Amino acid sequence: MSSDRTALTALRGRPVLVAGAGISGLASAVALAELGAQVTVADEAADRLVALPDGVRGELGLTEPPPGTALVVTSPGWRPDAPLLVAAARAGIEVIGEPELAWRWTSPGGPGAGGPAVRWLGVTGTNGKTTTVGMLEAVLRAAGRDAVACGNVGTPVIDAVRGAGGERSEAAGTGPRELAVELSSFQLYWSPSLRPAAGCLLNIAEDHLDWHGGMVDYLAAKARVLTGAVAVAGVDDPLVADTLAASPAPRRVGLTMGAPAPGQLGVLDGTLVDRAFGGAEPLELAEAAEIRPAGPPGVLDALAAAALARVAGVTPDQVRAGLREFAPAPHRGGVIGEVGGVRFVNDSKATNPHAAAAALAGHPRVVWIAGGLLKGASVTELISQHAHRLVGVVLLGTDRAMFRDALLRHAPNVPITEVPPGHDSPMTDAVRTAAAMAAPGDVVLLAPAAASFDQFAGYADRGRAFEAAVATLPAVAR
Repeated sequence: MSSDRTALTALRGRPVLVAGAGISGLASAVALAELGAQVTVADEAADRLVALPDGVRGELGLTEPPPGTALVVTSPGWRPDAPLLVAAARAGIEVIGEPELAWRWTSPGGPGAGGPAVRWLGVTGTNGKTTTVGMLEAVLRAAGRDAVACGNVGTPVIDAVRGAGGERSEAAGTGPRELAVELSSFQLYWSPSLRPAAGCLLNIAEDHLDWHGGMVDYLAAKARVLTGAVAVAGVDDPLVADTLAASPAPRRVGLTMGAPAPGQLGVLDGTLVDRAFGGAEPLELAEAAEIRPAGPPGVLDALAAAALARVAGVTPDQVRAGLREFAPAPHRGGVIGEVGGVRFVNDSKATNPHAAAAALAGHPRVVWIAGGLLKGASVTELISQHAHRLVGVVLLGTDRAMFRDALLRHAPNVPITEVPPGHDSPMTDAVRTAAAMAAPGDVVLLAPAAASFDQFAGYADRGRAFEAAVATLPAVAR
């Protein structure tokens, strides 16, 4: 990757390459074409190159940038060792991601620098990012702000800064546009100059190690969110606390599930309180019992959203109002139905062991539906810590053998059933098998601890398959 920072205004009339024709890639292509660049989009799938924006050229299976390429904007899933990106780096062409493109768009010298001000409030972590940015958007909107949740949550950031994405609130034009930005480790890796007004690292655990090559590089990518003016992090985890302490941010704010010290937000006698942005006395923000999703992970997410909103000047009363209005998105721990006293819970968003641990912790007796692509993570600690909750396990997906081996070591008395590949309806088979294992009072929990792309289009598709399978069971009460 070139160390020279490419000026976007210098791209007019010059060749630019977008690697990947997904949502963020197409949004980048539209923005670059609007800028007047000669845009080529490369992808490995021909069907993704069919409906490109006007004036944008598609290339299938490209392994080298077109001659004269001035900049490559890569989709987040493309690894640094992809042949096309290696060729770009070898040629001295800068490679950035779509959030970095959005950052430069409104930075001094960018094409949007003269427009309305934009404030970035960034969130990353292994688990809880989407819930936190949703909470943050709700809080900001409760305060009358022109706010949009964007980034890895759905709306590309380049659309948000150009005004092309996200519903505009009635407050539009009266102040800065507030961006509640979910940032994955991939996006942060490709965003070398991004410096949010405030950034939060919620937590860290093994995930995406196949992409980053190891835990050190994964954490280094995540830590980039803490390089702005205010750094916020969950300090109950020593590794995250150390990362916050090493941050270059002028101001550092800790989040704790216990009583907060000065400079922290935490929980005091069942109430979320702020000791970072007020006076000497704790400021009450919300009752922990009112937070949804319930439980410690949801409370930590709420503390993070509150801290970032407080950076933006939101009052404690507005924080409370926004958190009350927030409704968790689908596939994040919702009860789908009940059959014969057995509840069925969809936490398909638990795409790594850390997220699955949070899901399992909320239930004393679980028939667990798990499996998929582990992406280099280990499930040993997850299973050893939660074996006492398991009354049965149904395994799906490519890496189910790794789950089975850990279960045989750490939960040898728990019945295990595998649904092998090739079944026409693997989730239907899994749900029916799990239902047969469960007794009244148990929970059948879809919290796979793994990615879904081996069998499904994504975690939402997997969650919908679970819900559809539950609906086929007799006498489903909702």
